[in-house]
Amino acid sequence: MADAANFEALLREALAPVEPPADLVERLESTLQAITELAADELEAWELRAMRDPRNWARPAAAVVVGGAAGTALVLLRARRRAQAARAELEGQRRIPFSRRDAERALRELSEHARRIIRER
Repeated sequence: MADAANFEALLREALAPVEPPADLVERLESTLQAITELAADELEAWELRAMRDPRNWARPAAAVVVGGAAGTALVLLRARRRAQAARAELEGQRRIPFSRRDAERALRELSEHARRIIRER
């Protein structure tokens, strides 16, 4: 019986929730920003004449895929941060159900943010 209690205590300790570091979001955002910029730089350095040879397609294709994924993740991360800030702001106020108007506003803000990021490139 003591082994079972000890096993449960070990499991409880091993499966305890772990808080992420406070600066995790900032580090993730800066890393995604750097990856996106590196991919954009790689595509800018790409020469159209060199694309006649299929052996040269790997680097630009990888830059498009990696840069697109990092850019998408960056947009989603920033949108999530804005949503959390808005949710925290509403915590002190009266709870209002999420409406269609709120969803449309959130999508509009997300698309404007994505356009801004694309224009910066």
